[in-house]
Amino acid sequence: MRLLGLISVVAAVLLAGCVSTSGSVRQPSAPETVASEKALILPPPGGPAIVSVVETRRGNGVEQMLWLSTSSSVPGQNFLKVQFYGASGSNPGAGGDSYKMINERGVSREAWVAAPGVAMARNYTFLQNNYGPFAYAAGRSRAGDTCLYGWQQIRSNQAAHSQARNFGMIQVRLRLCDGRASERQLLSVMYAYTLIGTLNGEIWNPYGEVKGADEVLGRAGSPVYPDDGGPRQGAIEIGYEPAPTAVRRRQRQVKAPVTATTPTPVGVRVPLPDEAFETPGASTQPMPAPDPVQQAAKAGGITVPSPDCIGDVAMTAACRR
Repeated sequence: MRLLGLISVVAAVLLAGCVSTSGSVRQPSAPETVASEKALILPPPGGPAIVSVVETRRGNGVEQMLWLSTSSSVPGQNFLKVQFYGASGSNPGAGGDSYKMINERGVSREAWVAAPGVAMARNYTFLQNNYGPFAYAAGRSRAGDTCLYGWQQIRSNQAAHSQARNFGMIQVRLRLCDGRASERQLLSVMYAYTLIGTLNGEIWNPYGEVKGADEVLGRAGSPVYPDDGGPRQGAIEIGYEPAPTAVRRRQRQVKAPVTATTPTPVGVRVPLPDEAFETPGASTQPMPAPDPVQQAAKAGGITVPSPDCIGDVAMTAACRR
């Protein structure tokens, strides 16, 4: 009986080895192209266009590289990179990415690799967008192209971590090189990009506590005035192309048509030949009798001479009066 049982076990093992079983297929964690609509971060409206989106899922987060349109002679392509560090929305079968903090040496190396041959200078001015503080480095190539490399780490403060929440982190990198845009225009992308993706769960919230409303709202003695519509002080225009300057058109002055008018006499009036006048301090001499034709042409009209004073008769004394 024991021999029979041993034979049965051996036969079962041999049969099991001959039977083919279908195993599950697992796709390795590798970068893959996704549609632009699935981007977790978006450049500003009017900013550089998205060429493609490459996504990599890991055990502790997701990384997306947005390749942007490039118009520059500097080697490389513009990109907007975002990394979400958490424990949700990732690939459980893949390994996790290292939880690195930003340091100056590492960022300087990243900027040099992103824009080779361009002397990038670090800007030490404190800057802040809607998601918190950020920094950047910029420089010009030998061909005159402007390059910018910006970085930002979005994470709540240490006080929020003590409450067993807000442990998530988001890191953003931006590389822009352009032959026409200025440094200030490229910097506008760091101010106006939008994060679409989120980390599920309150424990992985990277933003910390939600900021409340302004304290002046609803308080007596704190008037709130409407915006005048003008740009705020220090605001940066969004987009590569500079905003067109308002050209003030001069009003065309229409000259009045020049009409021929009789000039008004200026000064002493000169009398007509048939008018008698006296000059003060001068002797008065009798004026000769005017010709009949001149006597006829007066200001009151034209006097037609008598028929008796036509021809040779006009020389008589009667016609001269």
